[in-house]
Amino acid sequence: MNRAPRSLPDYVELRCLSNFTFLRGASRPEELVERAHALGYRALAITDECSMAGVVRAHGAAKAVGLPLLLGAQFGIQPRDATEAVFTLVVLAQNLHGYGNLCAFITKLRRASEKGTYHLTLDHITGAELTDCLALLCPERTATDAQLEALGRWTLSHFTGRCWIGVEQLRRLDDELWLHRLRSLSELTALPLVAVGDVHMHVRSRKPLQDVLTATRIGKPLTECGHALQRSAEQHLRTRLRLAQTFPADLLAQTLQVAARCSFSLDELKYQYPAEVVPHGHTAASYLRQMTYEGAGRRWPQGIAAPVQALIEHELALICELRYEHYFLTVYDIVAFARSRHILCQGRGSAANSVVCYCLGVTEVDPARMSVLFERFISRERNEPPDIDIDFEHDRREEVIQYLYQKYGRDRAALTAAVISYRPKSAIRDVGKALGFDLATVDAIAKGQKWFDGTGLRPERFAELGIPADDLAVRQLITLTQQLIGFPRHLSQHTGGFVLTQGPLCRMVPVENAAMPHRTVIEWDKDDLDAAGLLKVDVLALGMLSAIRRALDLIGLRRGQVFSMQD
Repeated sequence: MNRAPRSLPDYVELRCLSNFTFLRGASRPEELVERAHALGYRALAITDECSMAGVVRAHGAAKAVGLPLLLGAQFGIQPRDATEAVFTLVVLAQNLHGYGNLCAFITKLRRASEKGTYHLTLDHITGAELTDCLALLCPERTATDAQLEALGRWTLSHFTGRCWIGVEQLRRLDDELWLHRLRSLSELTALPLVAVGDVHMHVRSRKPLQDVLTATRIGKPLTECGHALQRSAEQHLRTRLRLAQTFPADLLAQTLQVAARCSFSLDELKYQYPAEVVPHGHTAASYLRQMTYEGAGRRWPQGIAAPVQALIEHELALICELRYEHYFLTVYDIVAFARSRHILCQGRGSAANSVVCYCLGVTEVDPARMSVLFERFISRERNEPPDIDIDFEHDRREEVIQYLYQKYGRDRAALTAAVISYRPKSAIRDVGKALGFDLATVDAIAKGQKWFDGTGLRPERFAELGIPADDLAVRQLITLTQQLIGFPRHLSQHTGGFVLTQGPLCRMVPVENAAMPHRTVIEWDKDDLDAAGLLKVDVLALGMLSAIRRALDLIGLRRGQVFSMQD
């Protein structure tokens, strides 16, 4: 029933997926934020499924437009037996402590499951581990009245004083009946009702792309997906006029009450480097100075020239001013471990401009003999973190990786993620399969795209294959492929970027299992780390160092003495 509001209501969307809920969300976090701001929403919650992978990008976009951003996640709760109903629990962080609890909860679920999956039942949830978090109970419409009552009482007992019943109204025939049933549940349990959109896209025109993502997820063409597809395009960020016509006013007003209890921002995260690298009796600055001058004594045994000492003092002063002492000491510790195990390693990149890195043995290039600026490596004006790439023998790098895990523990060390995104060829293949093109045609179209075409699809490539670009099905393929290009497909692991922290890393960002055994990965990539102010140490592999190692060993056998790179 349409309602004619006298004025547009204020509203906060509390349940919203981005495309970092892979193959479900059909909009980028930035698109969702910008659309919510354009519609005049008071705030927006990003609640990807058991994930925080997209929150840094949403945070940056929200800061740019001045929209308050709520951070949370949603979880599908599986029944333990036939008497229980499937439902979704949306969890929102109220403050820094609640955010840490939520990240740790996601980590627990992800670490206990295979990569990319999680399993959650009522047995796995206690209100204590999600303190300082709000909970929204979002039941499925197939639940019986008895199941709804059981869910309501469970939610009330675990999240007393901080829980609501989320009501979605998607313009279905049973909307009014569903609202009546949830009002009855609210009266029975004293849980207030709140409006939620169960948003999967920022505008309704993304519905075809959302269908393609669904088809890709379940591995069927669209014509065979049936009820797996969303029934309508209502799961988008709706205008406030449409919301006023859809929801009762009290449910819309309740969204503001929920948002008012959430005040956390990613700007509150304070990164601290591990303290183990600083021995007792030293500060980070004093120990870095001592190690630097000890290394300088080995580099210049005849004495340190005045210009070199001036360069050392200049670098140390800037490193201490920007508070990067722990970073340099951590890199030094890693290099020292590798050399204690006779693992060849070599720093490279702009770090070669640093005399401190040269003294610490991280690099082998003497900056005093070159006319390059240290500020190419670290500069207070650029306000960018240092980036030291260290190559290790590729067949022994795993020893270094496991050393970091053993030294700092799985709760304080993890690899950086790499977001695997759709490129033209992979997007063409998934869209083509979803639209029902035969595999040979899809393969030919994908192979016909040239690397120098960039990220766009060129119509002439279709003409070269004898495929009319103005055909309706081909136009759909081109349009949907263009929308899909750049979407994240899944998370992989960085080639060697490690994040190390003083406190539990899982309270800053969720950690999950990698595809490789004995490795764990955080949910943010290197660009997210830079935006959030987290530093990484690059532990990379180089096959040539392994070749050099074998060559040195062979020469040593021939000459009857040990040879090293310093000989």
